Amino acid sequence: MLRCEDVPRPVPADDEVLVRVLAAGVGPWDAWVRQGRSAIQQALPLTPGADVAGVVDRVGAEVSAFTVGDTVFGATNARFTGGYAEYAAASAAMVALKPPEVSFNAAAAVSVVGCTAWQMVFDHGRIDASKRVLIHGGAGNVGALAVQLARPRAREVIVTALPHEVAIVRALGVERVIDVSATRFDDVVRDVDVVLDTVGGDTQTRSFAVMRPGGVLVSSASPPDTDLADRHRVAAIFFLVAVTTDTLTRIGALMAAGDLDVRIGEVVPLADARKAHDMLAGAPHRIGKIVLTTEAPWAS
Repeated sequence: MLRCEDVPRPVPADDEVLVRVLAAGVGPWDAWVRQGRSAIQQALPLTPGADVAGVVDRVGAEVSAFTVGDTVFGATNARFTGGYAEYAAASAAMVALKPPEVSFNAAAAVSVVGCTAWQMVFDHGRIDASKRVLIHGGAGNVGALAVQLARPRAREVIVTALPHEVAIVRALGVERVIDVSATRFDDVVRDVDVVLDTVGGDTQTRSFAVMRPGGVLVSSASPPDTDLADRHRVAAIFFLVAVTTDTLTRIGALMAAGDLDVRIGEVVPLADARKAHDMLAGAPHRIGKIVLTTEAPWAS
C-alpha cells in the first residue's frame, strides 16, 4: 500500500548527493517494487521511485563532481527506490547536471527510460548506417526514445504499433509503421539486422524469423529464447538498465539541442502517488511518462 507520510530527511552516504526533489518519474518498475516483484531484494518499509530531478542540497564526502545548488537529474540508486519524496539520496554515479533548456519534469521523465533506449540502440544494437532496424512498441516510453535515437543513424527503421499509436510514431519521422492489429509484421518484414524489443512474448518469438543471420535482437522486456536465436544464427540479448552520469549527460545534451523529446503524459502532485500507480495499473491517462511534482513553480 502506498501512503504519504513524514519521514526523516535522508543523510547522503559518502558517494551520494542529497537532492531536493522537484519532479519524480513514475515507471512500471515502481509498481514491481510496490508489489514485491522487484528482481532486487528490498527491505521494508521503503519509499518507491527511481527517476528524480531537482537541486543538490548536500554532497557526500567523496563527491567532487557536484556542488550544493547544482540542478541534476538521474536515478536514486541500484535498488531504484527513494525518489517519491521531497528529498532523496542519490548515487553520484547515477545523476548528471541538468541542462537549463530541459525542464525538471522532462528530466525526471527521461532518466531510466532514456538510458534503457540508449543501451538498446548503441551499446547492444550497435546501430549505424548499414543497419535495417525493427523496433517493437515504438510509441511506448522506451520505444519512442529508441526510435528517435535510431532513426537518424540507421539505414532504415521499421516500427510496430497499435492502431491508436500509428500517428504518434509517424510524428517521430518514421515512414514505415506497421499496425499490428491489421498486419502481422513477420508477413511483411524480412532481412532485419537489429530488432529492438520492448514488448516480449509472441512478438519477440516471431521476430527471429525476420532477421538476417548475424543480426542481434535486444530486449528490455524479457529474456529471449537462446536456442531459437541459435537456430536462426543471430545473437539475443536481455539486459537490465545501467543509469550512468555519462549516458545521462549525452541524453541531456540531445534534449537541450531539440534532438530528443520525452513525452509527458500526466503530471500528478507527489501526495497523489497512489493515483499515479492507478494509472500504471490501467486507469485512464494520457499517453506518455507519468511524473510526480512537488508543485514548485520552476518544476514545470
